[in-house]
Amino acid sequence: MAFEETAAELAQNVRSIGFDLDELAEEKKLAIDFVRVERSEIDETGDYDLEGLFIRLGSAIDSIGAKRVVLDTIENLFSGLQNEGILRAELRRLFRWLKDRGVTAVITAERGEGALTRHGLEEYVSDCVLLLDHRMVDQISTRRLRIVKYRGTAHGTNEYPFLIDEDGFSVLPITSLGLQHQVNDERISSGVPRLDTMLGGEGFYRGSTVLISGTAGTGKTSLAAHFVDAACRRGERSLYFSFEESPGQLIRNMQSIGLDLAQWVKKNLLQFHSSRATLYGLEMHLAIIHKVIHEFQPQAVVIDPVGSLVQAGNRRDAHIMLIRLIDFLKQKGITGILTNLTSGGEAIEKTDVEISSIADTWLFVRDIELGGERNRALYVLKSRGMAHSNQLREFRLTHHGVDLLDVYLGPEGVLTGSSRLSQETREQAAVFERRQEAERRQRDLTRKREALEARIMALRKEFEVEQEESAMVGADRVASEKFMAESREAMARSRRADQSEAIASSKMQHRSQDGKNSKR
Repeated sequence: MAFEETAAELAQNVRSIGFDLDELAEEKKLAIDFVRVERSEIDETGDYDLEGLFIRLGSAIDSIGAKRVVLDTIENLFSGLQNEGILRAELRRLFRWLKDRGVTAVITAERGEGALTRHGLEEYVSDCVLLLDHRMVDQISTRRLRIVKYRGTAHGTNEYPFLIDEDGFSVLPITSLGLQHQVNDERISSGVPRLDTMLGGEGFYRGSTVLISGTAGTGKTSLAAHFVDAACRRGERSLYFSFEESPGQLIRNMQSIGLDLAQWVKKNLLQFHSSRATLYGLEMHLAIIHKVIHEFQPQAVVIDPVGSLVQAGNRRDAHIMLIRLIDFLKQKGITGILTNLTSGGEAIEKTDVEISSIADTWLFVRDIELGGERNRALYVLKSRGMAHSNQLREFRLTHHGVDLLDVYLGPEGVLTGSSRLSQETREQAAVFERRQEAERRQRDLTRKREALEARIMALRKEFEVEQEESAMVGADRVASEKFMAESREAMARSRRADQSEAIASSKMQHRSQDGKNSKR
């Protein structure tokens, strides 16, 4: 039952938030009754009641078998009727009548000064009171809802932001969730193999919160983009909330380091949501993030950068909002990547919104100025639940992505860029010189070995010659002695000596020969 808008006006107005009242009316699920209340058309005299309104409302309820009744807005009755005493009594009777009929009644009323409504009816007749507020803070508007009372049940007493958009009315509880979320032992890649190595060789824990801090231009967004690209390659959905760059600008810029994010957008694995932080209040930003996450169901979310949210409020409120967001992501098991811009004049190991203590992994990218150059370096400040490197790595953005290189320690400290290349050149030259010296020594040893082997060969040949000569001398002596013996025998025969004498002489010669041979 409407007192301000006709059925046609209501149907047209709520169509923008996704409701089709005409279709509901045709299906007998909704009946709209417009009651015109004009003071100029009413003449009050004596006592009266609202029995006609009861009959009209009862007929509408019976026509569709309604279980819920809306009276919008009750203030119009007070503006049309002057006898508030009768009106209050009749409205109490109306509320009791509706309750007796077993229907749920929703009554809208305008807020008064010093009271929740202009006429204070809620304190007496309502079981539940919802207070809606549209607040402006620093030229930023936020809609909020608060449950003032709800009889017979426990309820939240905080203020909750809510959205009115093309999908209707969305309420976001902003109270930080309890620390009872489930943890996951699964590890997922950061998209940079060398960074995974620094993180125990396997990357981040799924469902953890990763904070990437650094000064301007150090590559925080590039690291976040690498993580998103790796997640999409695994077939996982990712959401990217940017408060400084448009989707087209992000896609174009990442192409310069070899990342094609447009392909994941086309495959509906990646969604960008870009807006200035000052477009909404902090609660509204949180409500929108909740709503988009609920609709898209991502496995990874990037907030780039979180420090911009300070512009939508103050540091304390931004800190509280981010704690609620991180708790929500952990409850959903979503891996969160938060980038944070640090200023050169502040402590480097500090964030504007003070969330470093609740981040599971904290990466820091910084500039190192040396030798007339500024080069990037990355290190892991902390990573809970895993062994991680405590060393710096030179951070380079190339046409094929992020490269992490070993740094060199010299007299001036950490060497990067040209200083690192010079040091590498000097070390390579020293290695080359050592290699040449080793080769020279090897050649000398080879020559000495060859000379020694030649000398040994010569001595062996000399020994073999002497051995052969000794053998020849022995053979000549034997032959000579044999010849002499034969000559004596021949001489004896020629003299016709006694045979026995010849035999004895022959035996003596043989014994003499045997003795020589034994001596020899």
